[in-house]
Amino acid sequence: MIKELIILLPKTITREFIEGLPKAELHLHLEGTLEPELKLKLAQKNGIDIGQTTIEDVRKSYDYDSLASFLAVYYPGMNVLQTEDDFYQLALEYLKKAKLNGVRHVEMFFDPQAHLTRGITFETFIKGYHRACVDAAAFNVDAHLIMCFLRDMPAKSANEVLEMAKPYRDMILGIGLDSDEHHNPPLKFARPYSDAASQGYHTTMHADIDQVDSIEHIKQALEIIEVDRLDHGTNIVENQDLVDWVNQKQLGLTSCPLSNGFVTNDMKGKEIVELMEQGVKVSINSDDPAYFGGYIADNYEALAEKYNLTAEQLVTFAKNSFETSWISDFQKETYLKEIDEFVKKF
Repeated sequence: MIKELIILLPKTITREFIEGLPKAELHLHLEGTLEPELKLKLAQKNGIDIGQTTIEDVRKSYDYDSLASFLAVYYPGMNVLQTEDDFYQLALEYLKKAKLNGVRHVEMFFDPQAHLTRGITFETFIKGYHRACVDAAAFNVDAHLIMCFLRDMPAKSANEVLEMAKPYRDMILGIGLDSDEHHNPPLKFARPYSDAASQGYHTTMHADIDQVDSIEHIKQALEIIEVDRLDHGTNIVENQDLVDWVNQKQLGLTSCPLSNGFVTNDMKGKEIVELMEQGVKVSINSDDPAYFGGYIADNYEALAEKYNLTAEQLVTFAKNSFETSWISDFQKETYLKEIDEFVKKF
């Protein structure tokens, strides 16, 4: 069967192939899909002074060269999101783009604390986001939400958010951890993660690239917190024992080539490919596409071009994305068959 697929795969990778390849997106921040056009539109509608008056000015403000400088632009930008309809529009615009990028299933991050701390109620953003997830089914995208804790806030705040989420439990698929990793190790959030797991949530957390104590943080996430998936995490190549561990557990790593390139001037393509060739379930994702210059198909294309990848390797990334998603085995089999049927057309 594998040999048959290799024969059927195209020797030249086209944009049509990349966009059409069925895929899941597992590392996508909804707040990171705020395009300059929508940001300016919402700012004007809600009377928010963002310091820019043209789309070009907003676009120029998306300028950073590190995780810290990115976050300094990223969080203030959320001020334009005020009403349930604002959150709905943000999510729906992303989901429509995801459809054009071949995304069939998506698990999207959102940051409650970033909105609660500026006076937006939990009900406002969760209902807006969830309504977009429901409506996405009309154009054949299966969309779900992952609630993230901000790691540079106290663990007590994460526990409070988990409590707030209880009335909306059926709208949230899993729990994540993002924001500034420095001095904010996974163990800081052992209690809220334990509580989340006891409530039946799937769990993941960021292990951002090239951070202080990267390997120690990965060990904590995998061996103590025991997450179901790891976001970014390519520094794991520095420790073969951990590589063997995720392989044994068949845990997914969600890589984001274009955002890697902004933060470190390196897409980490060598590491991504090395992990994939060792059998690690690495997937390709877009992270914060409005800020990093590309949606998921752009990430596939950039990685393929720079590292001379084959269509077979891209198919592996796509299959990994479904295999490490939080859906039923039946759904996984259905999506994997879609990939095989798509490949046969080429």
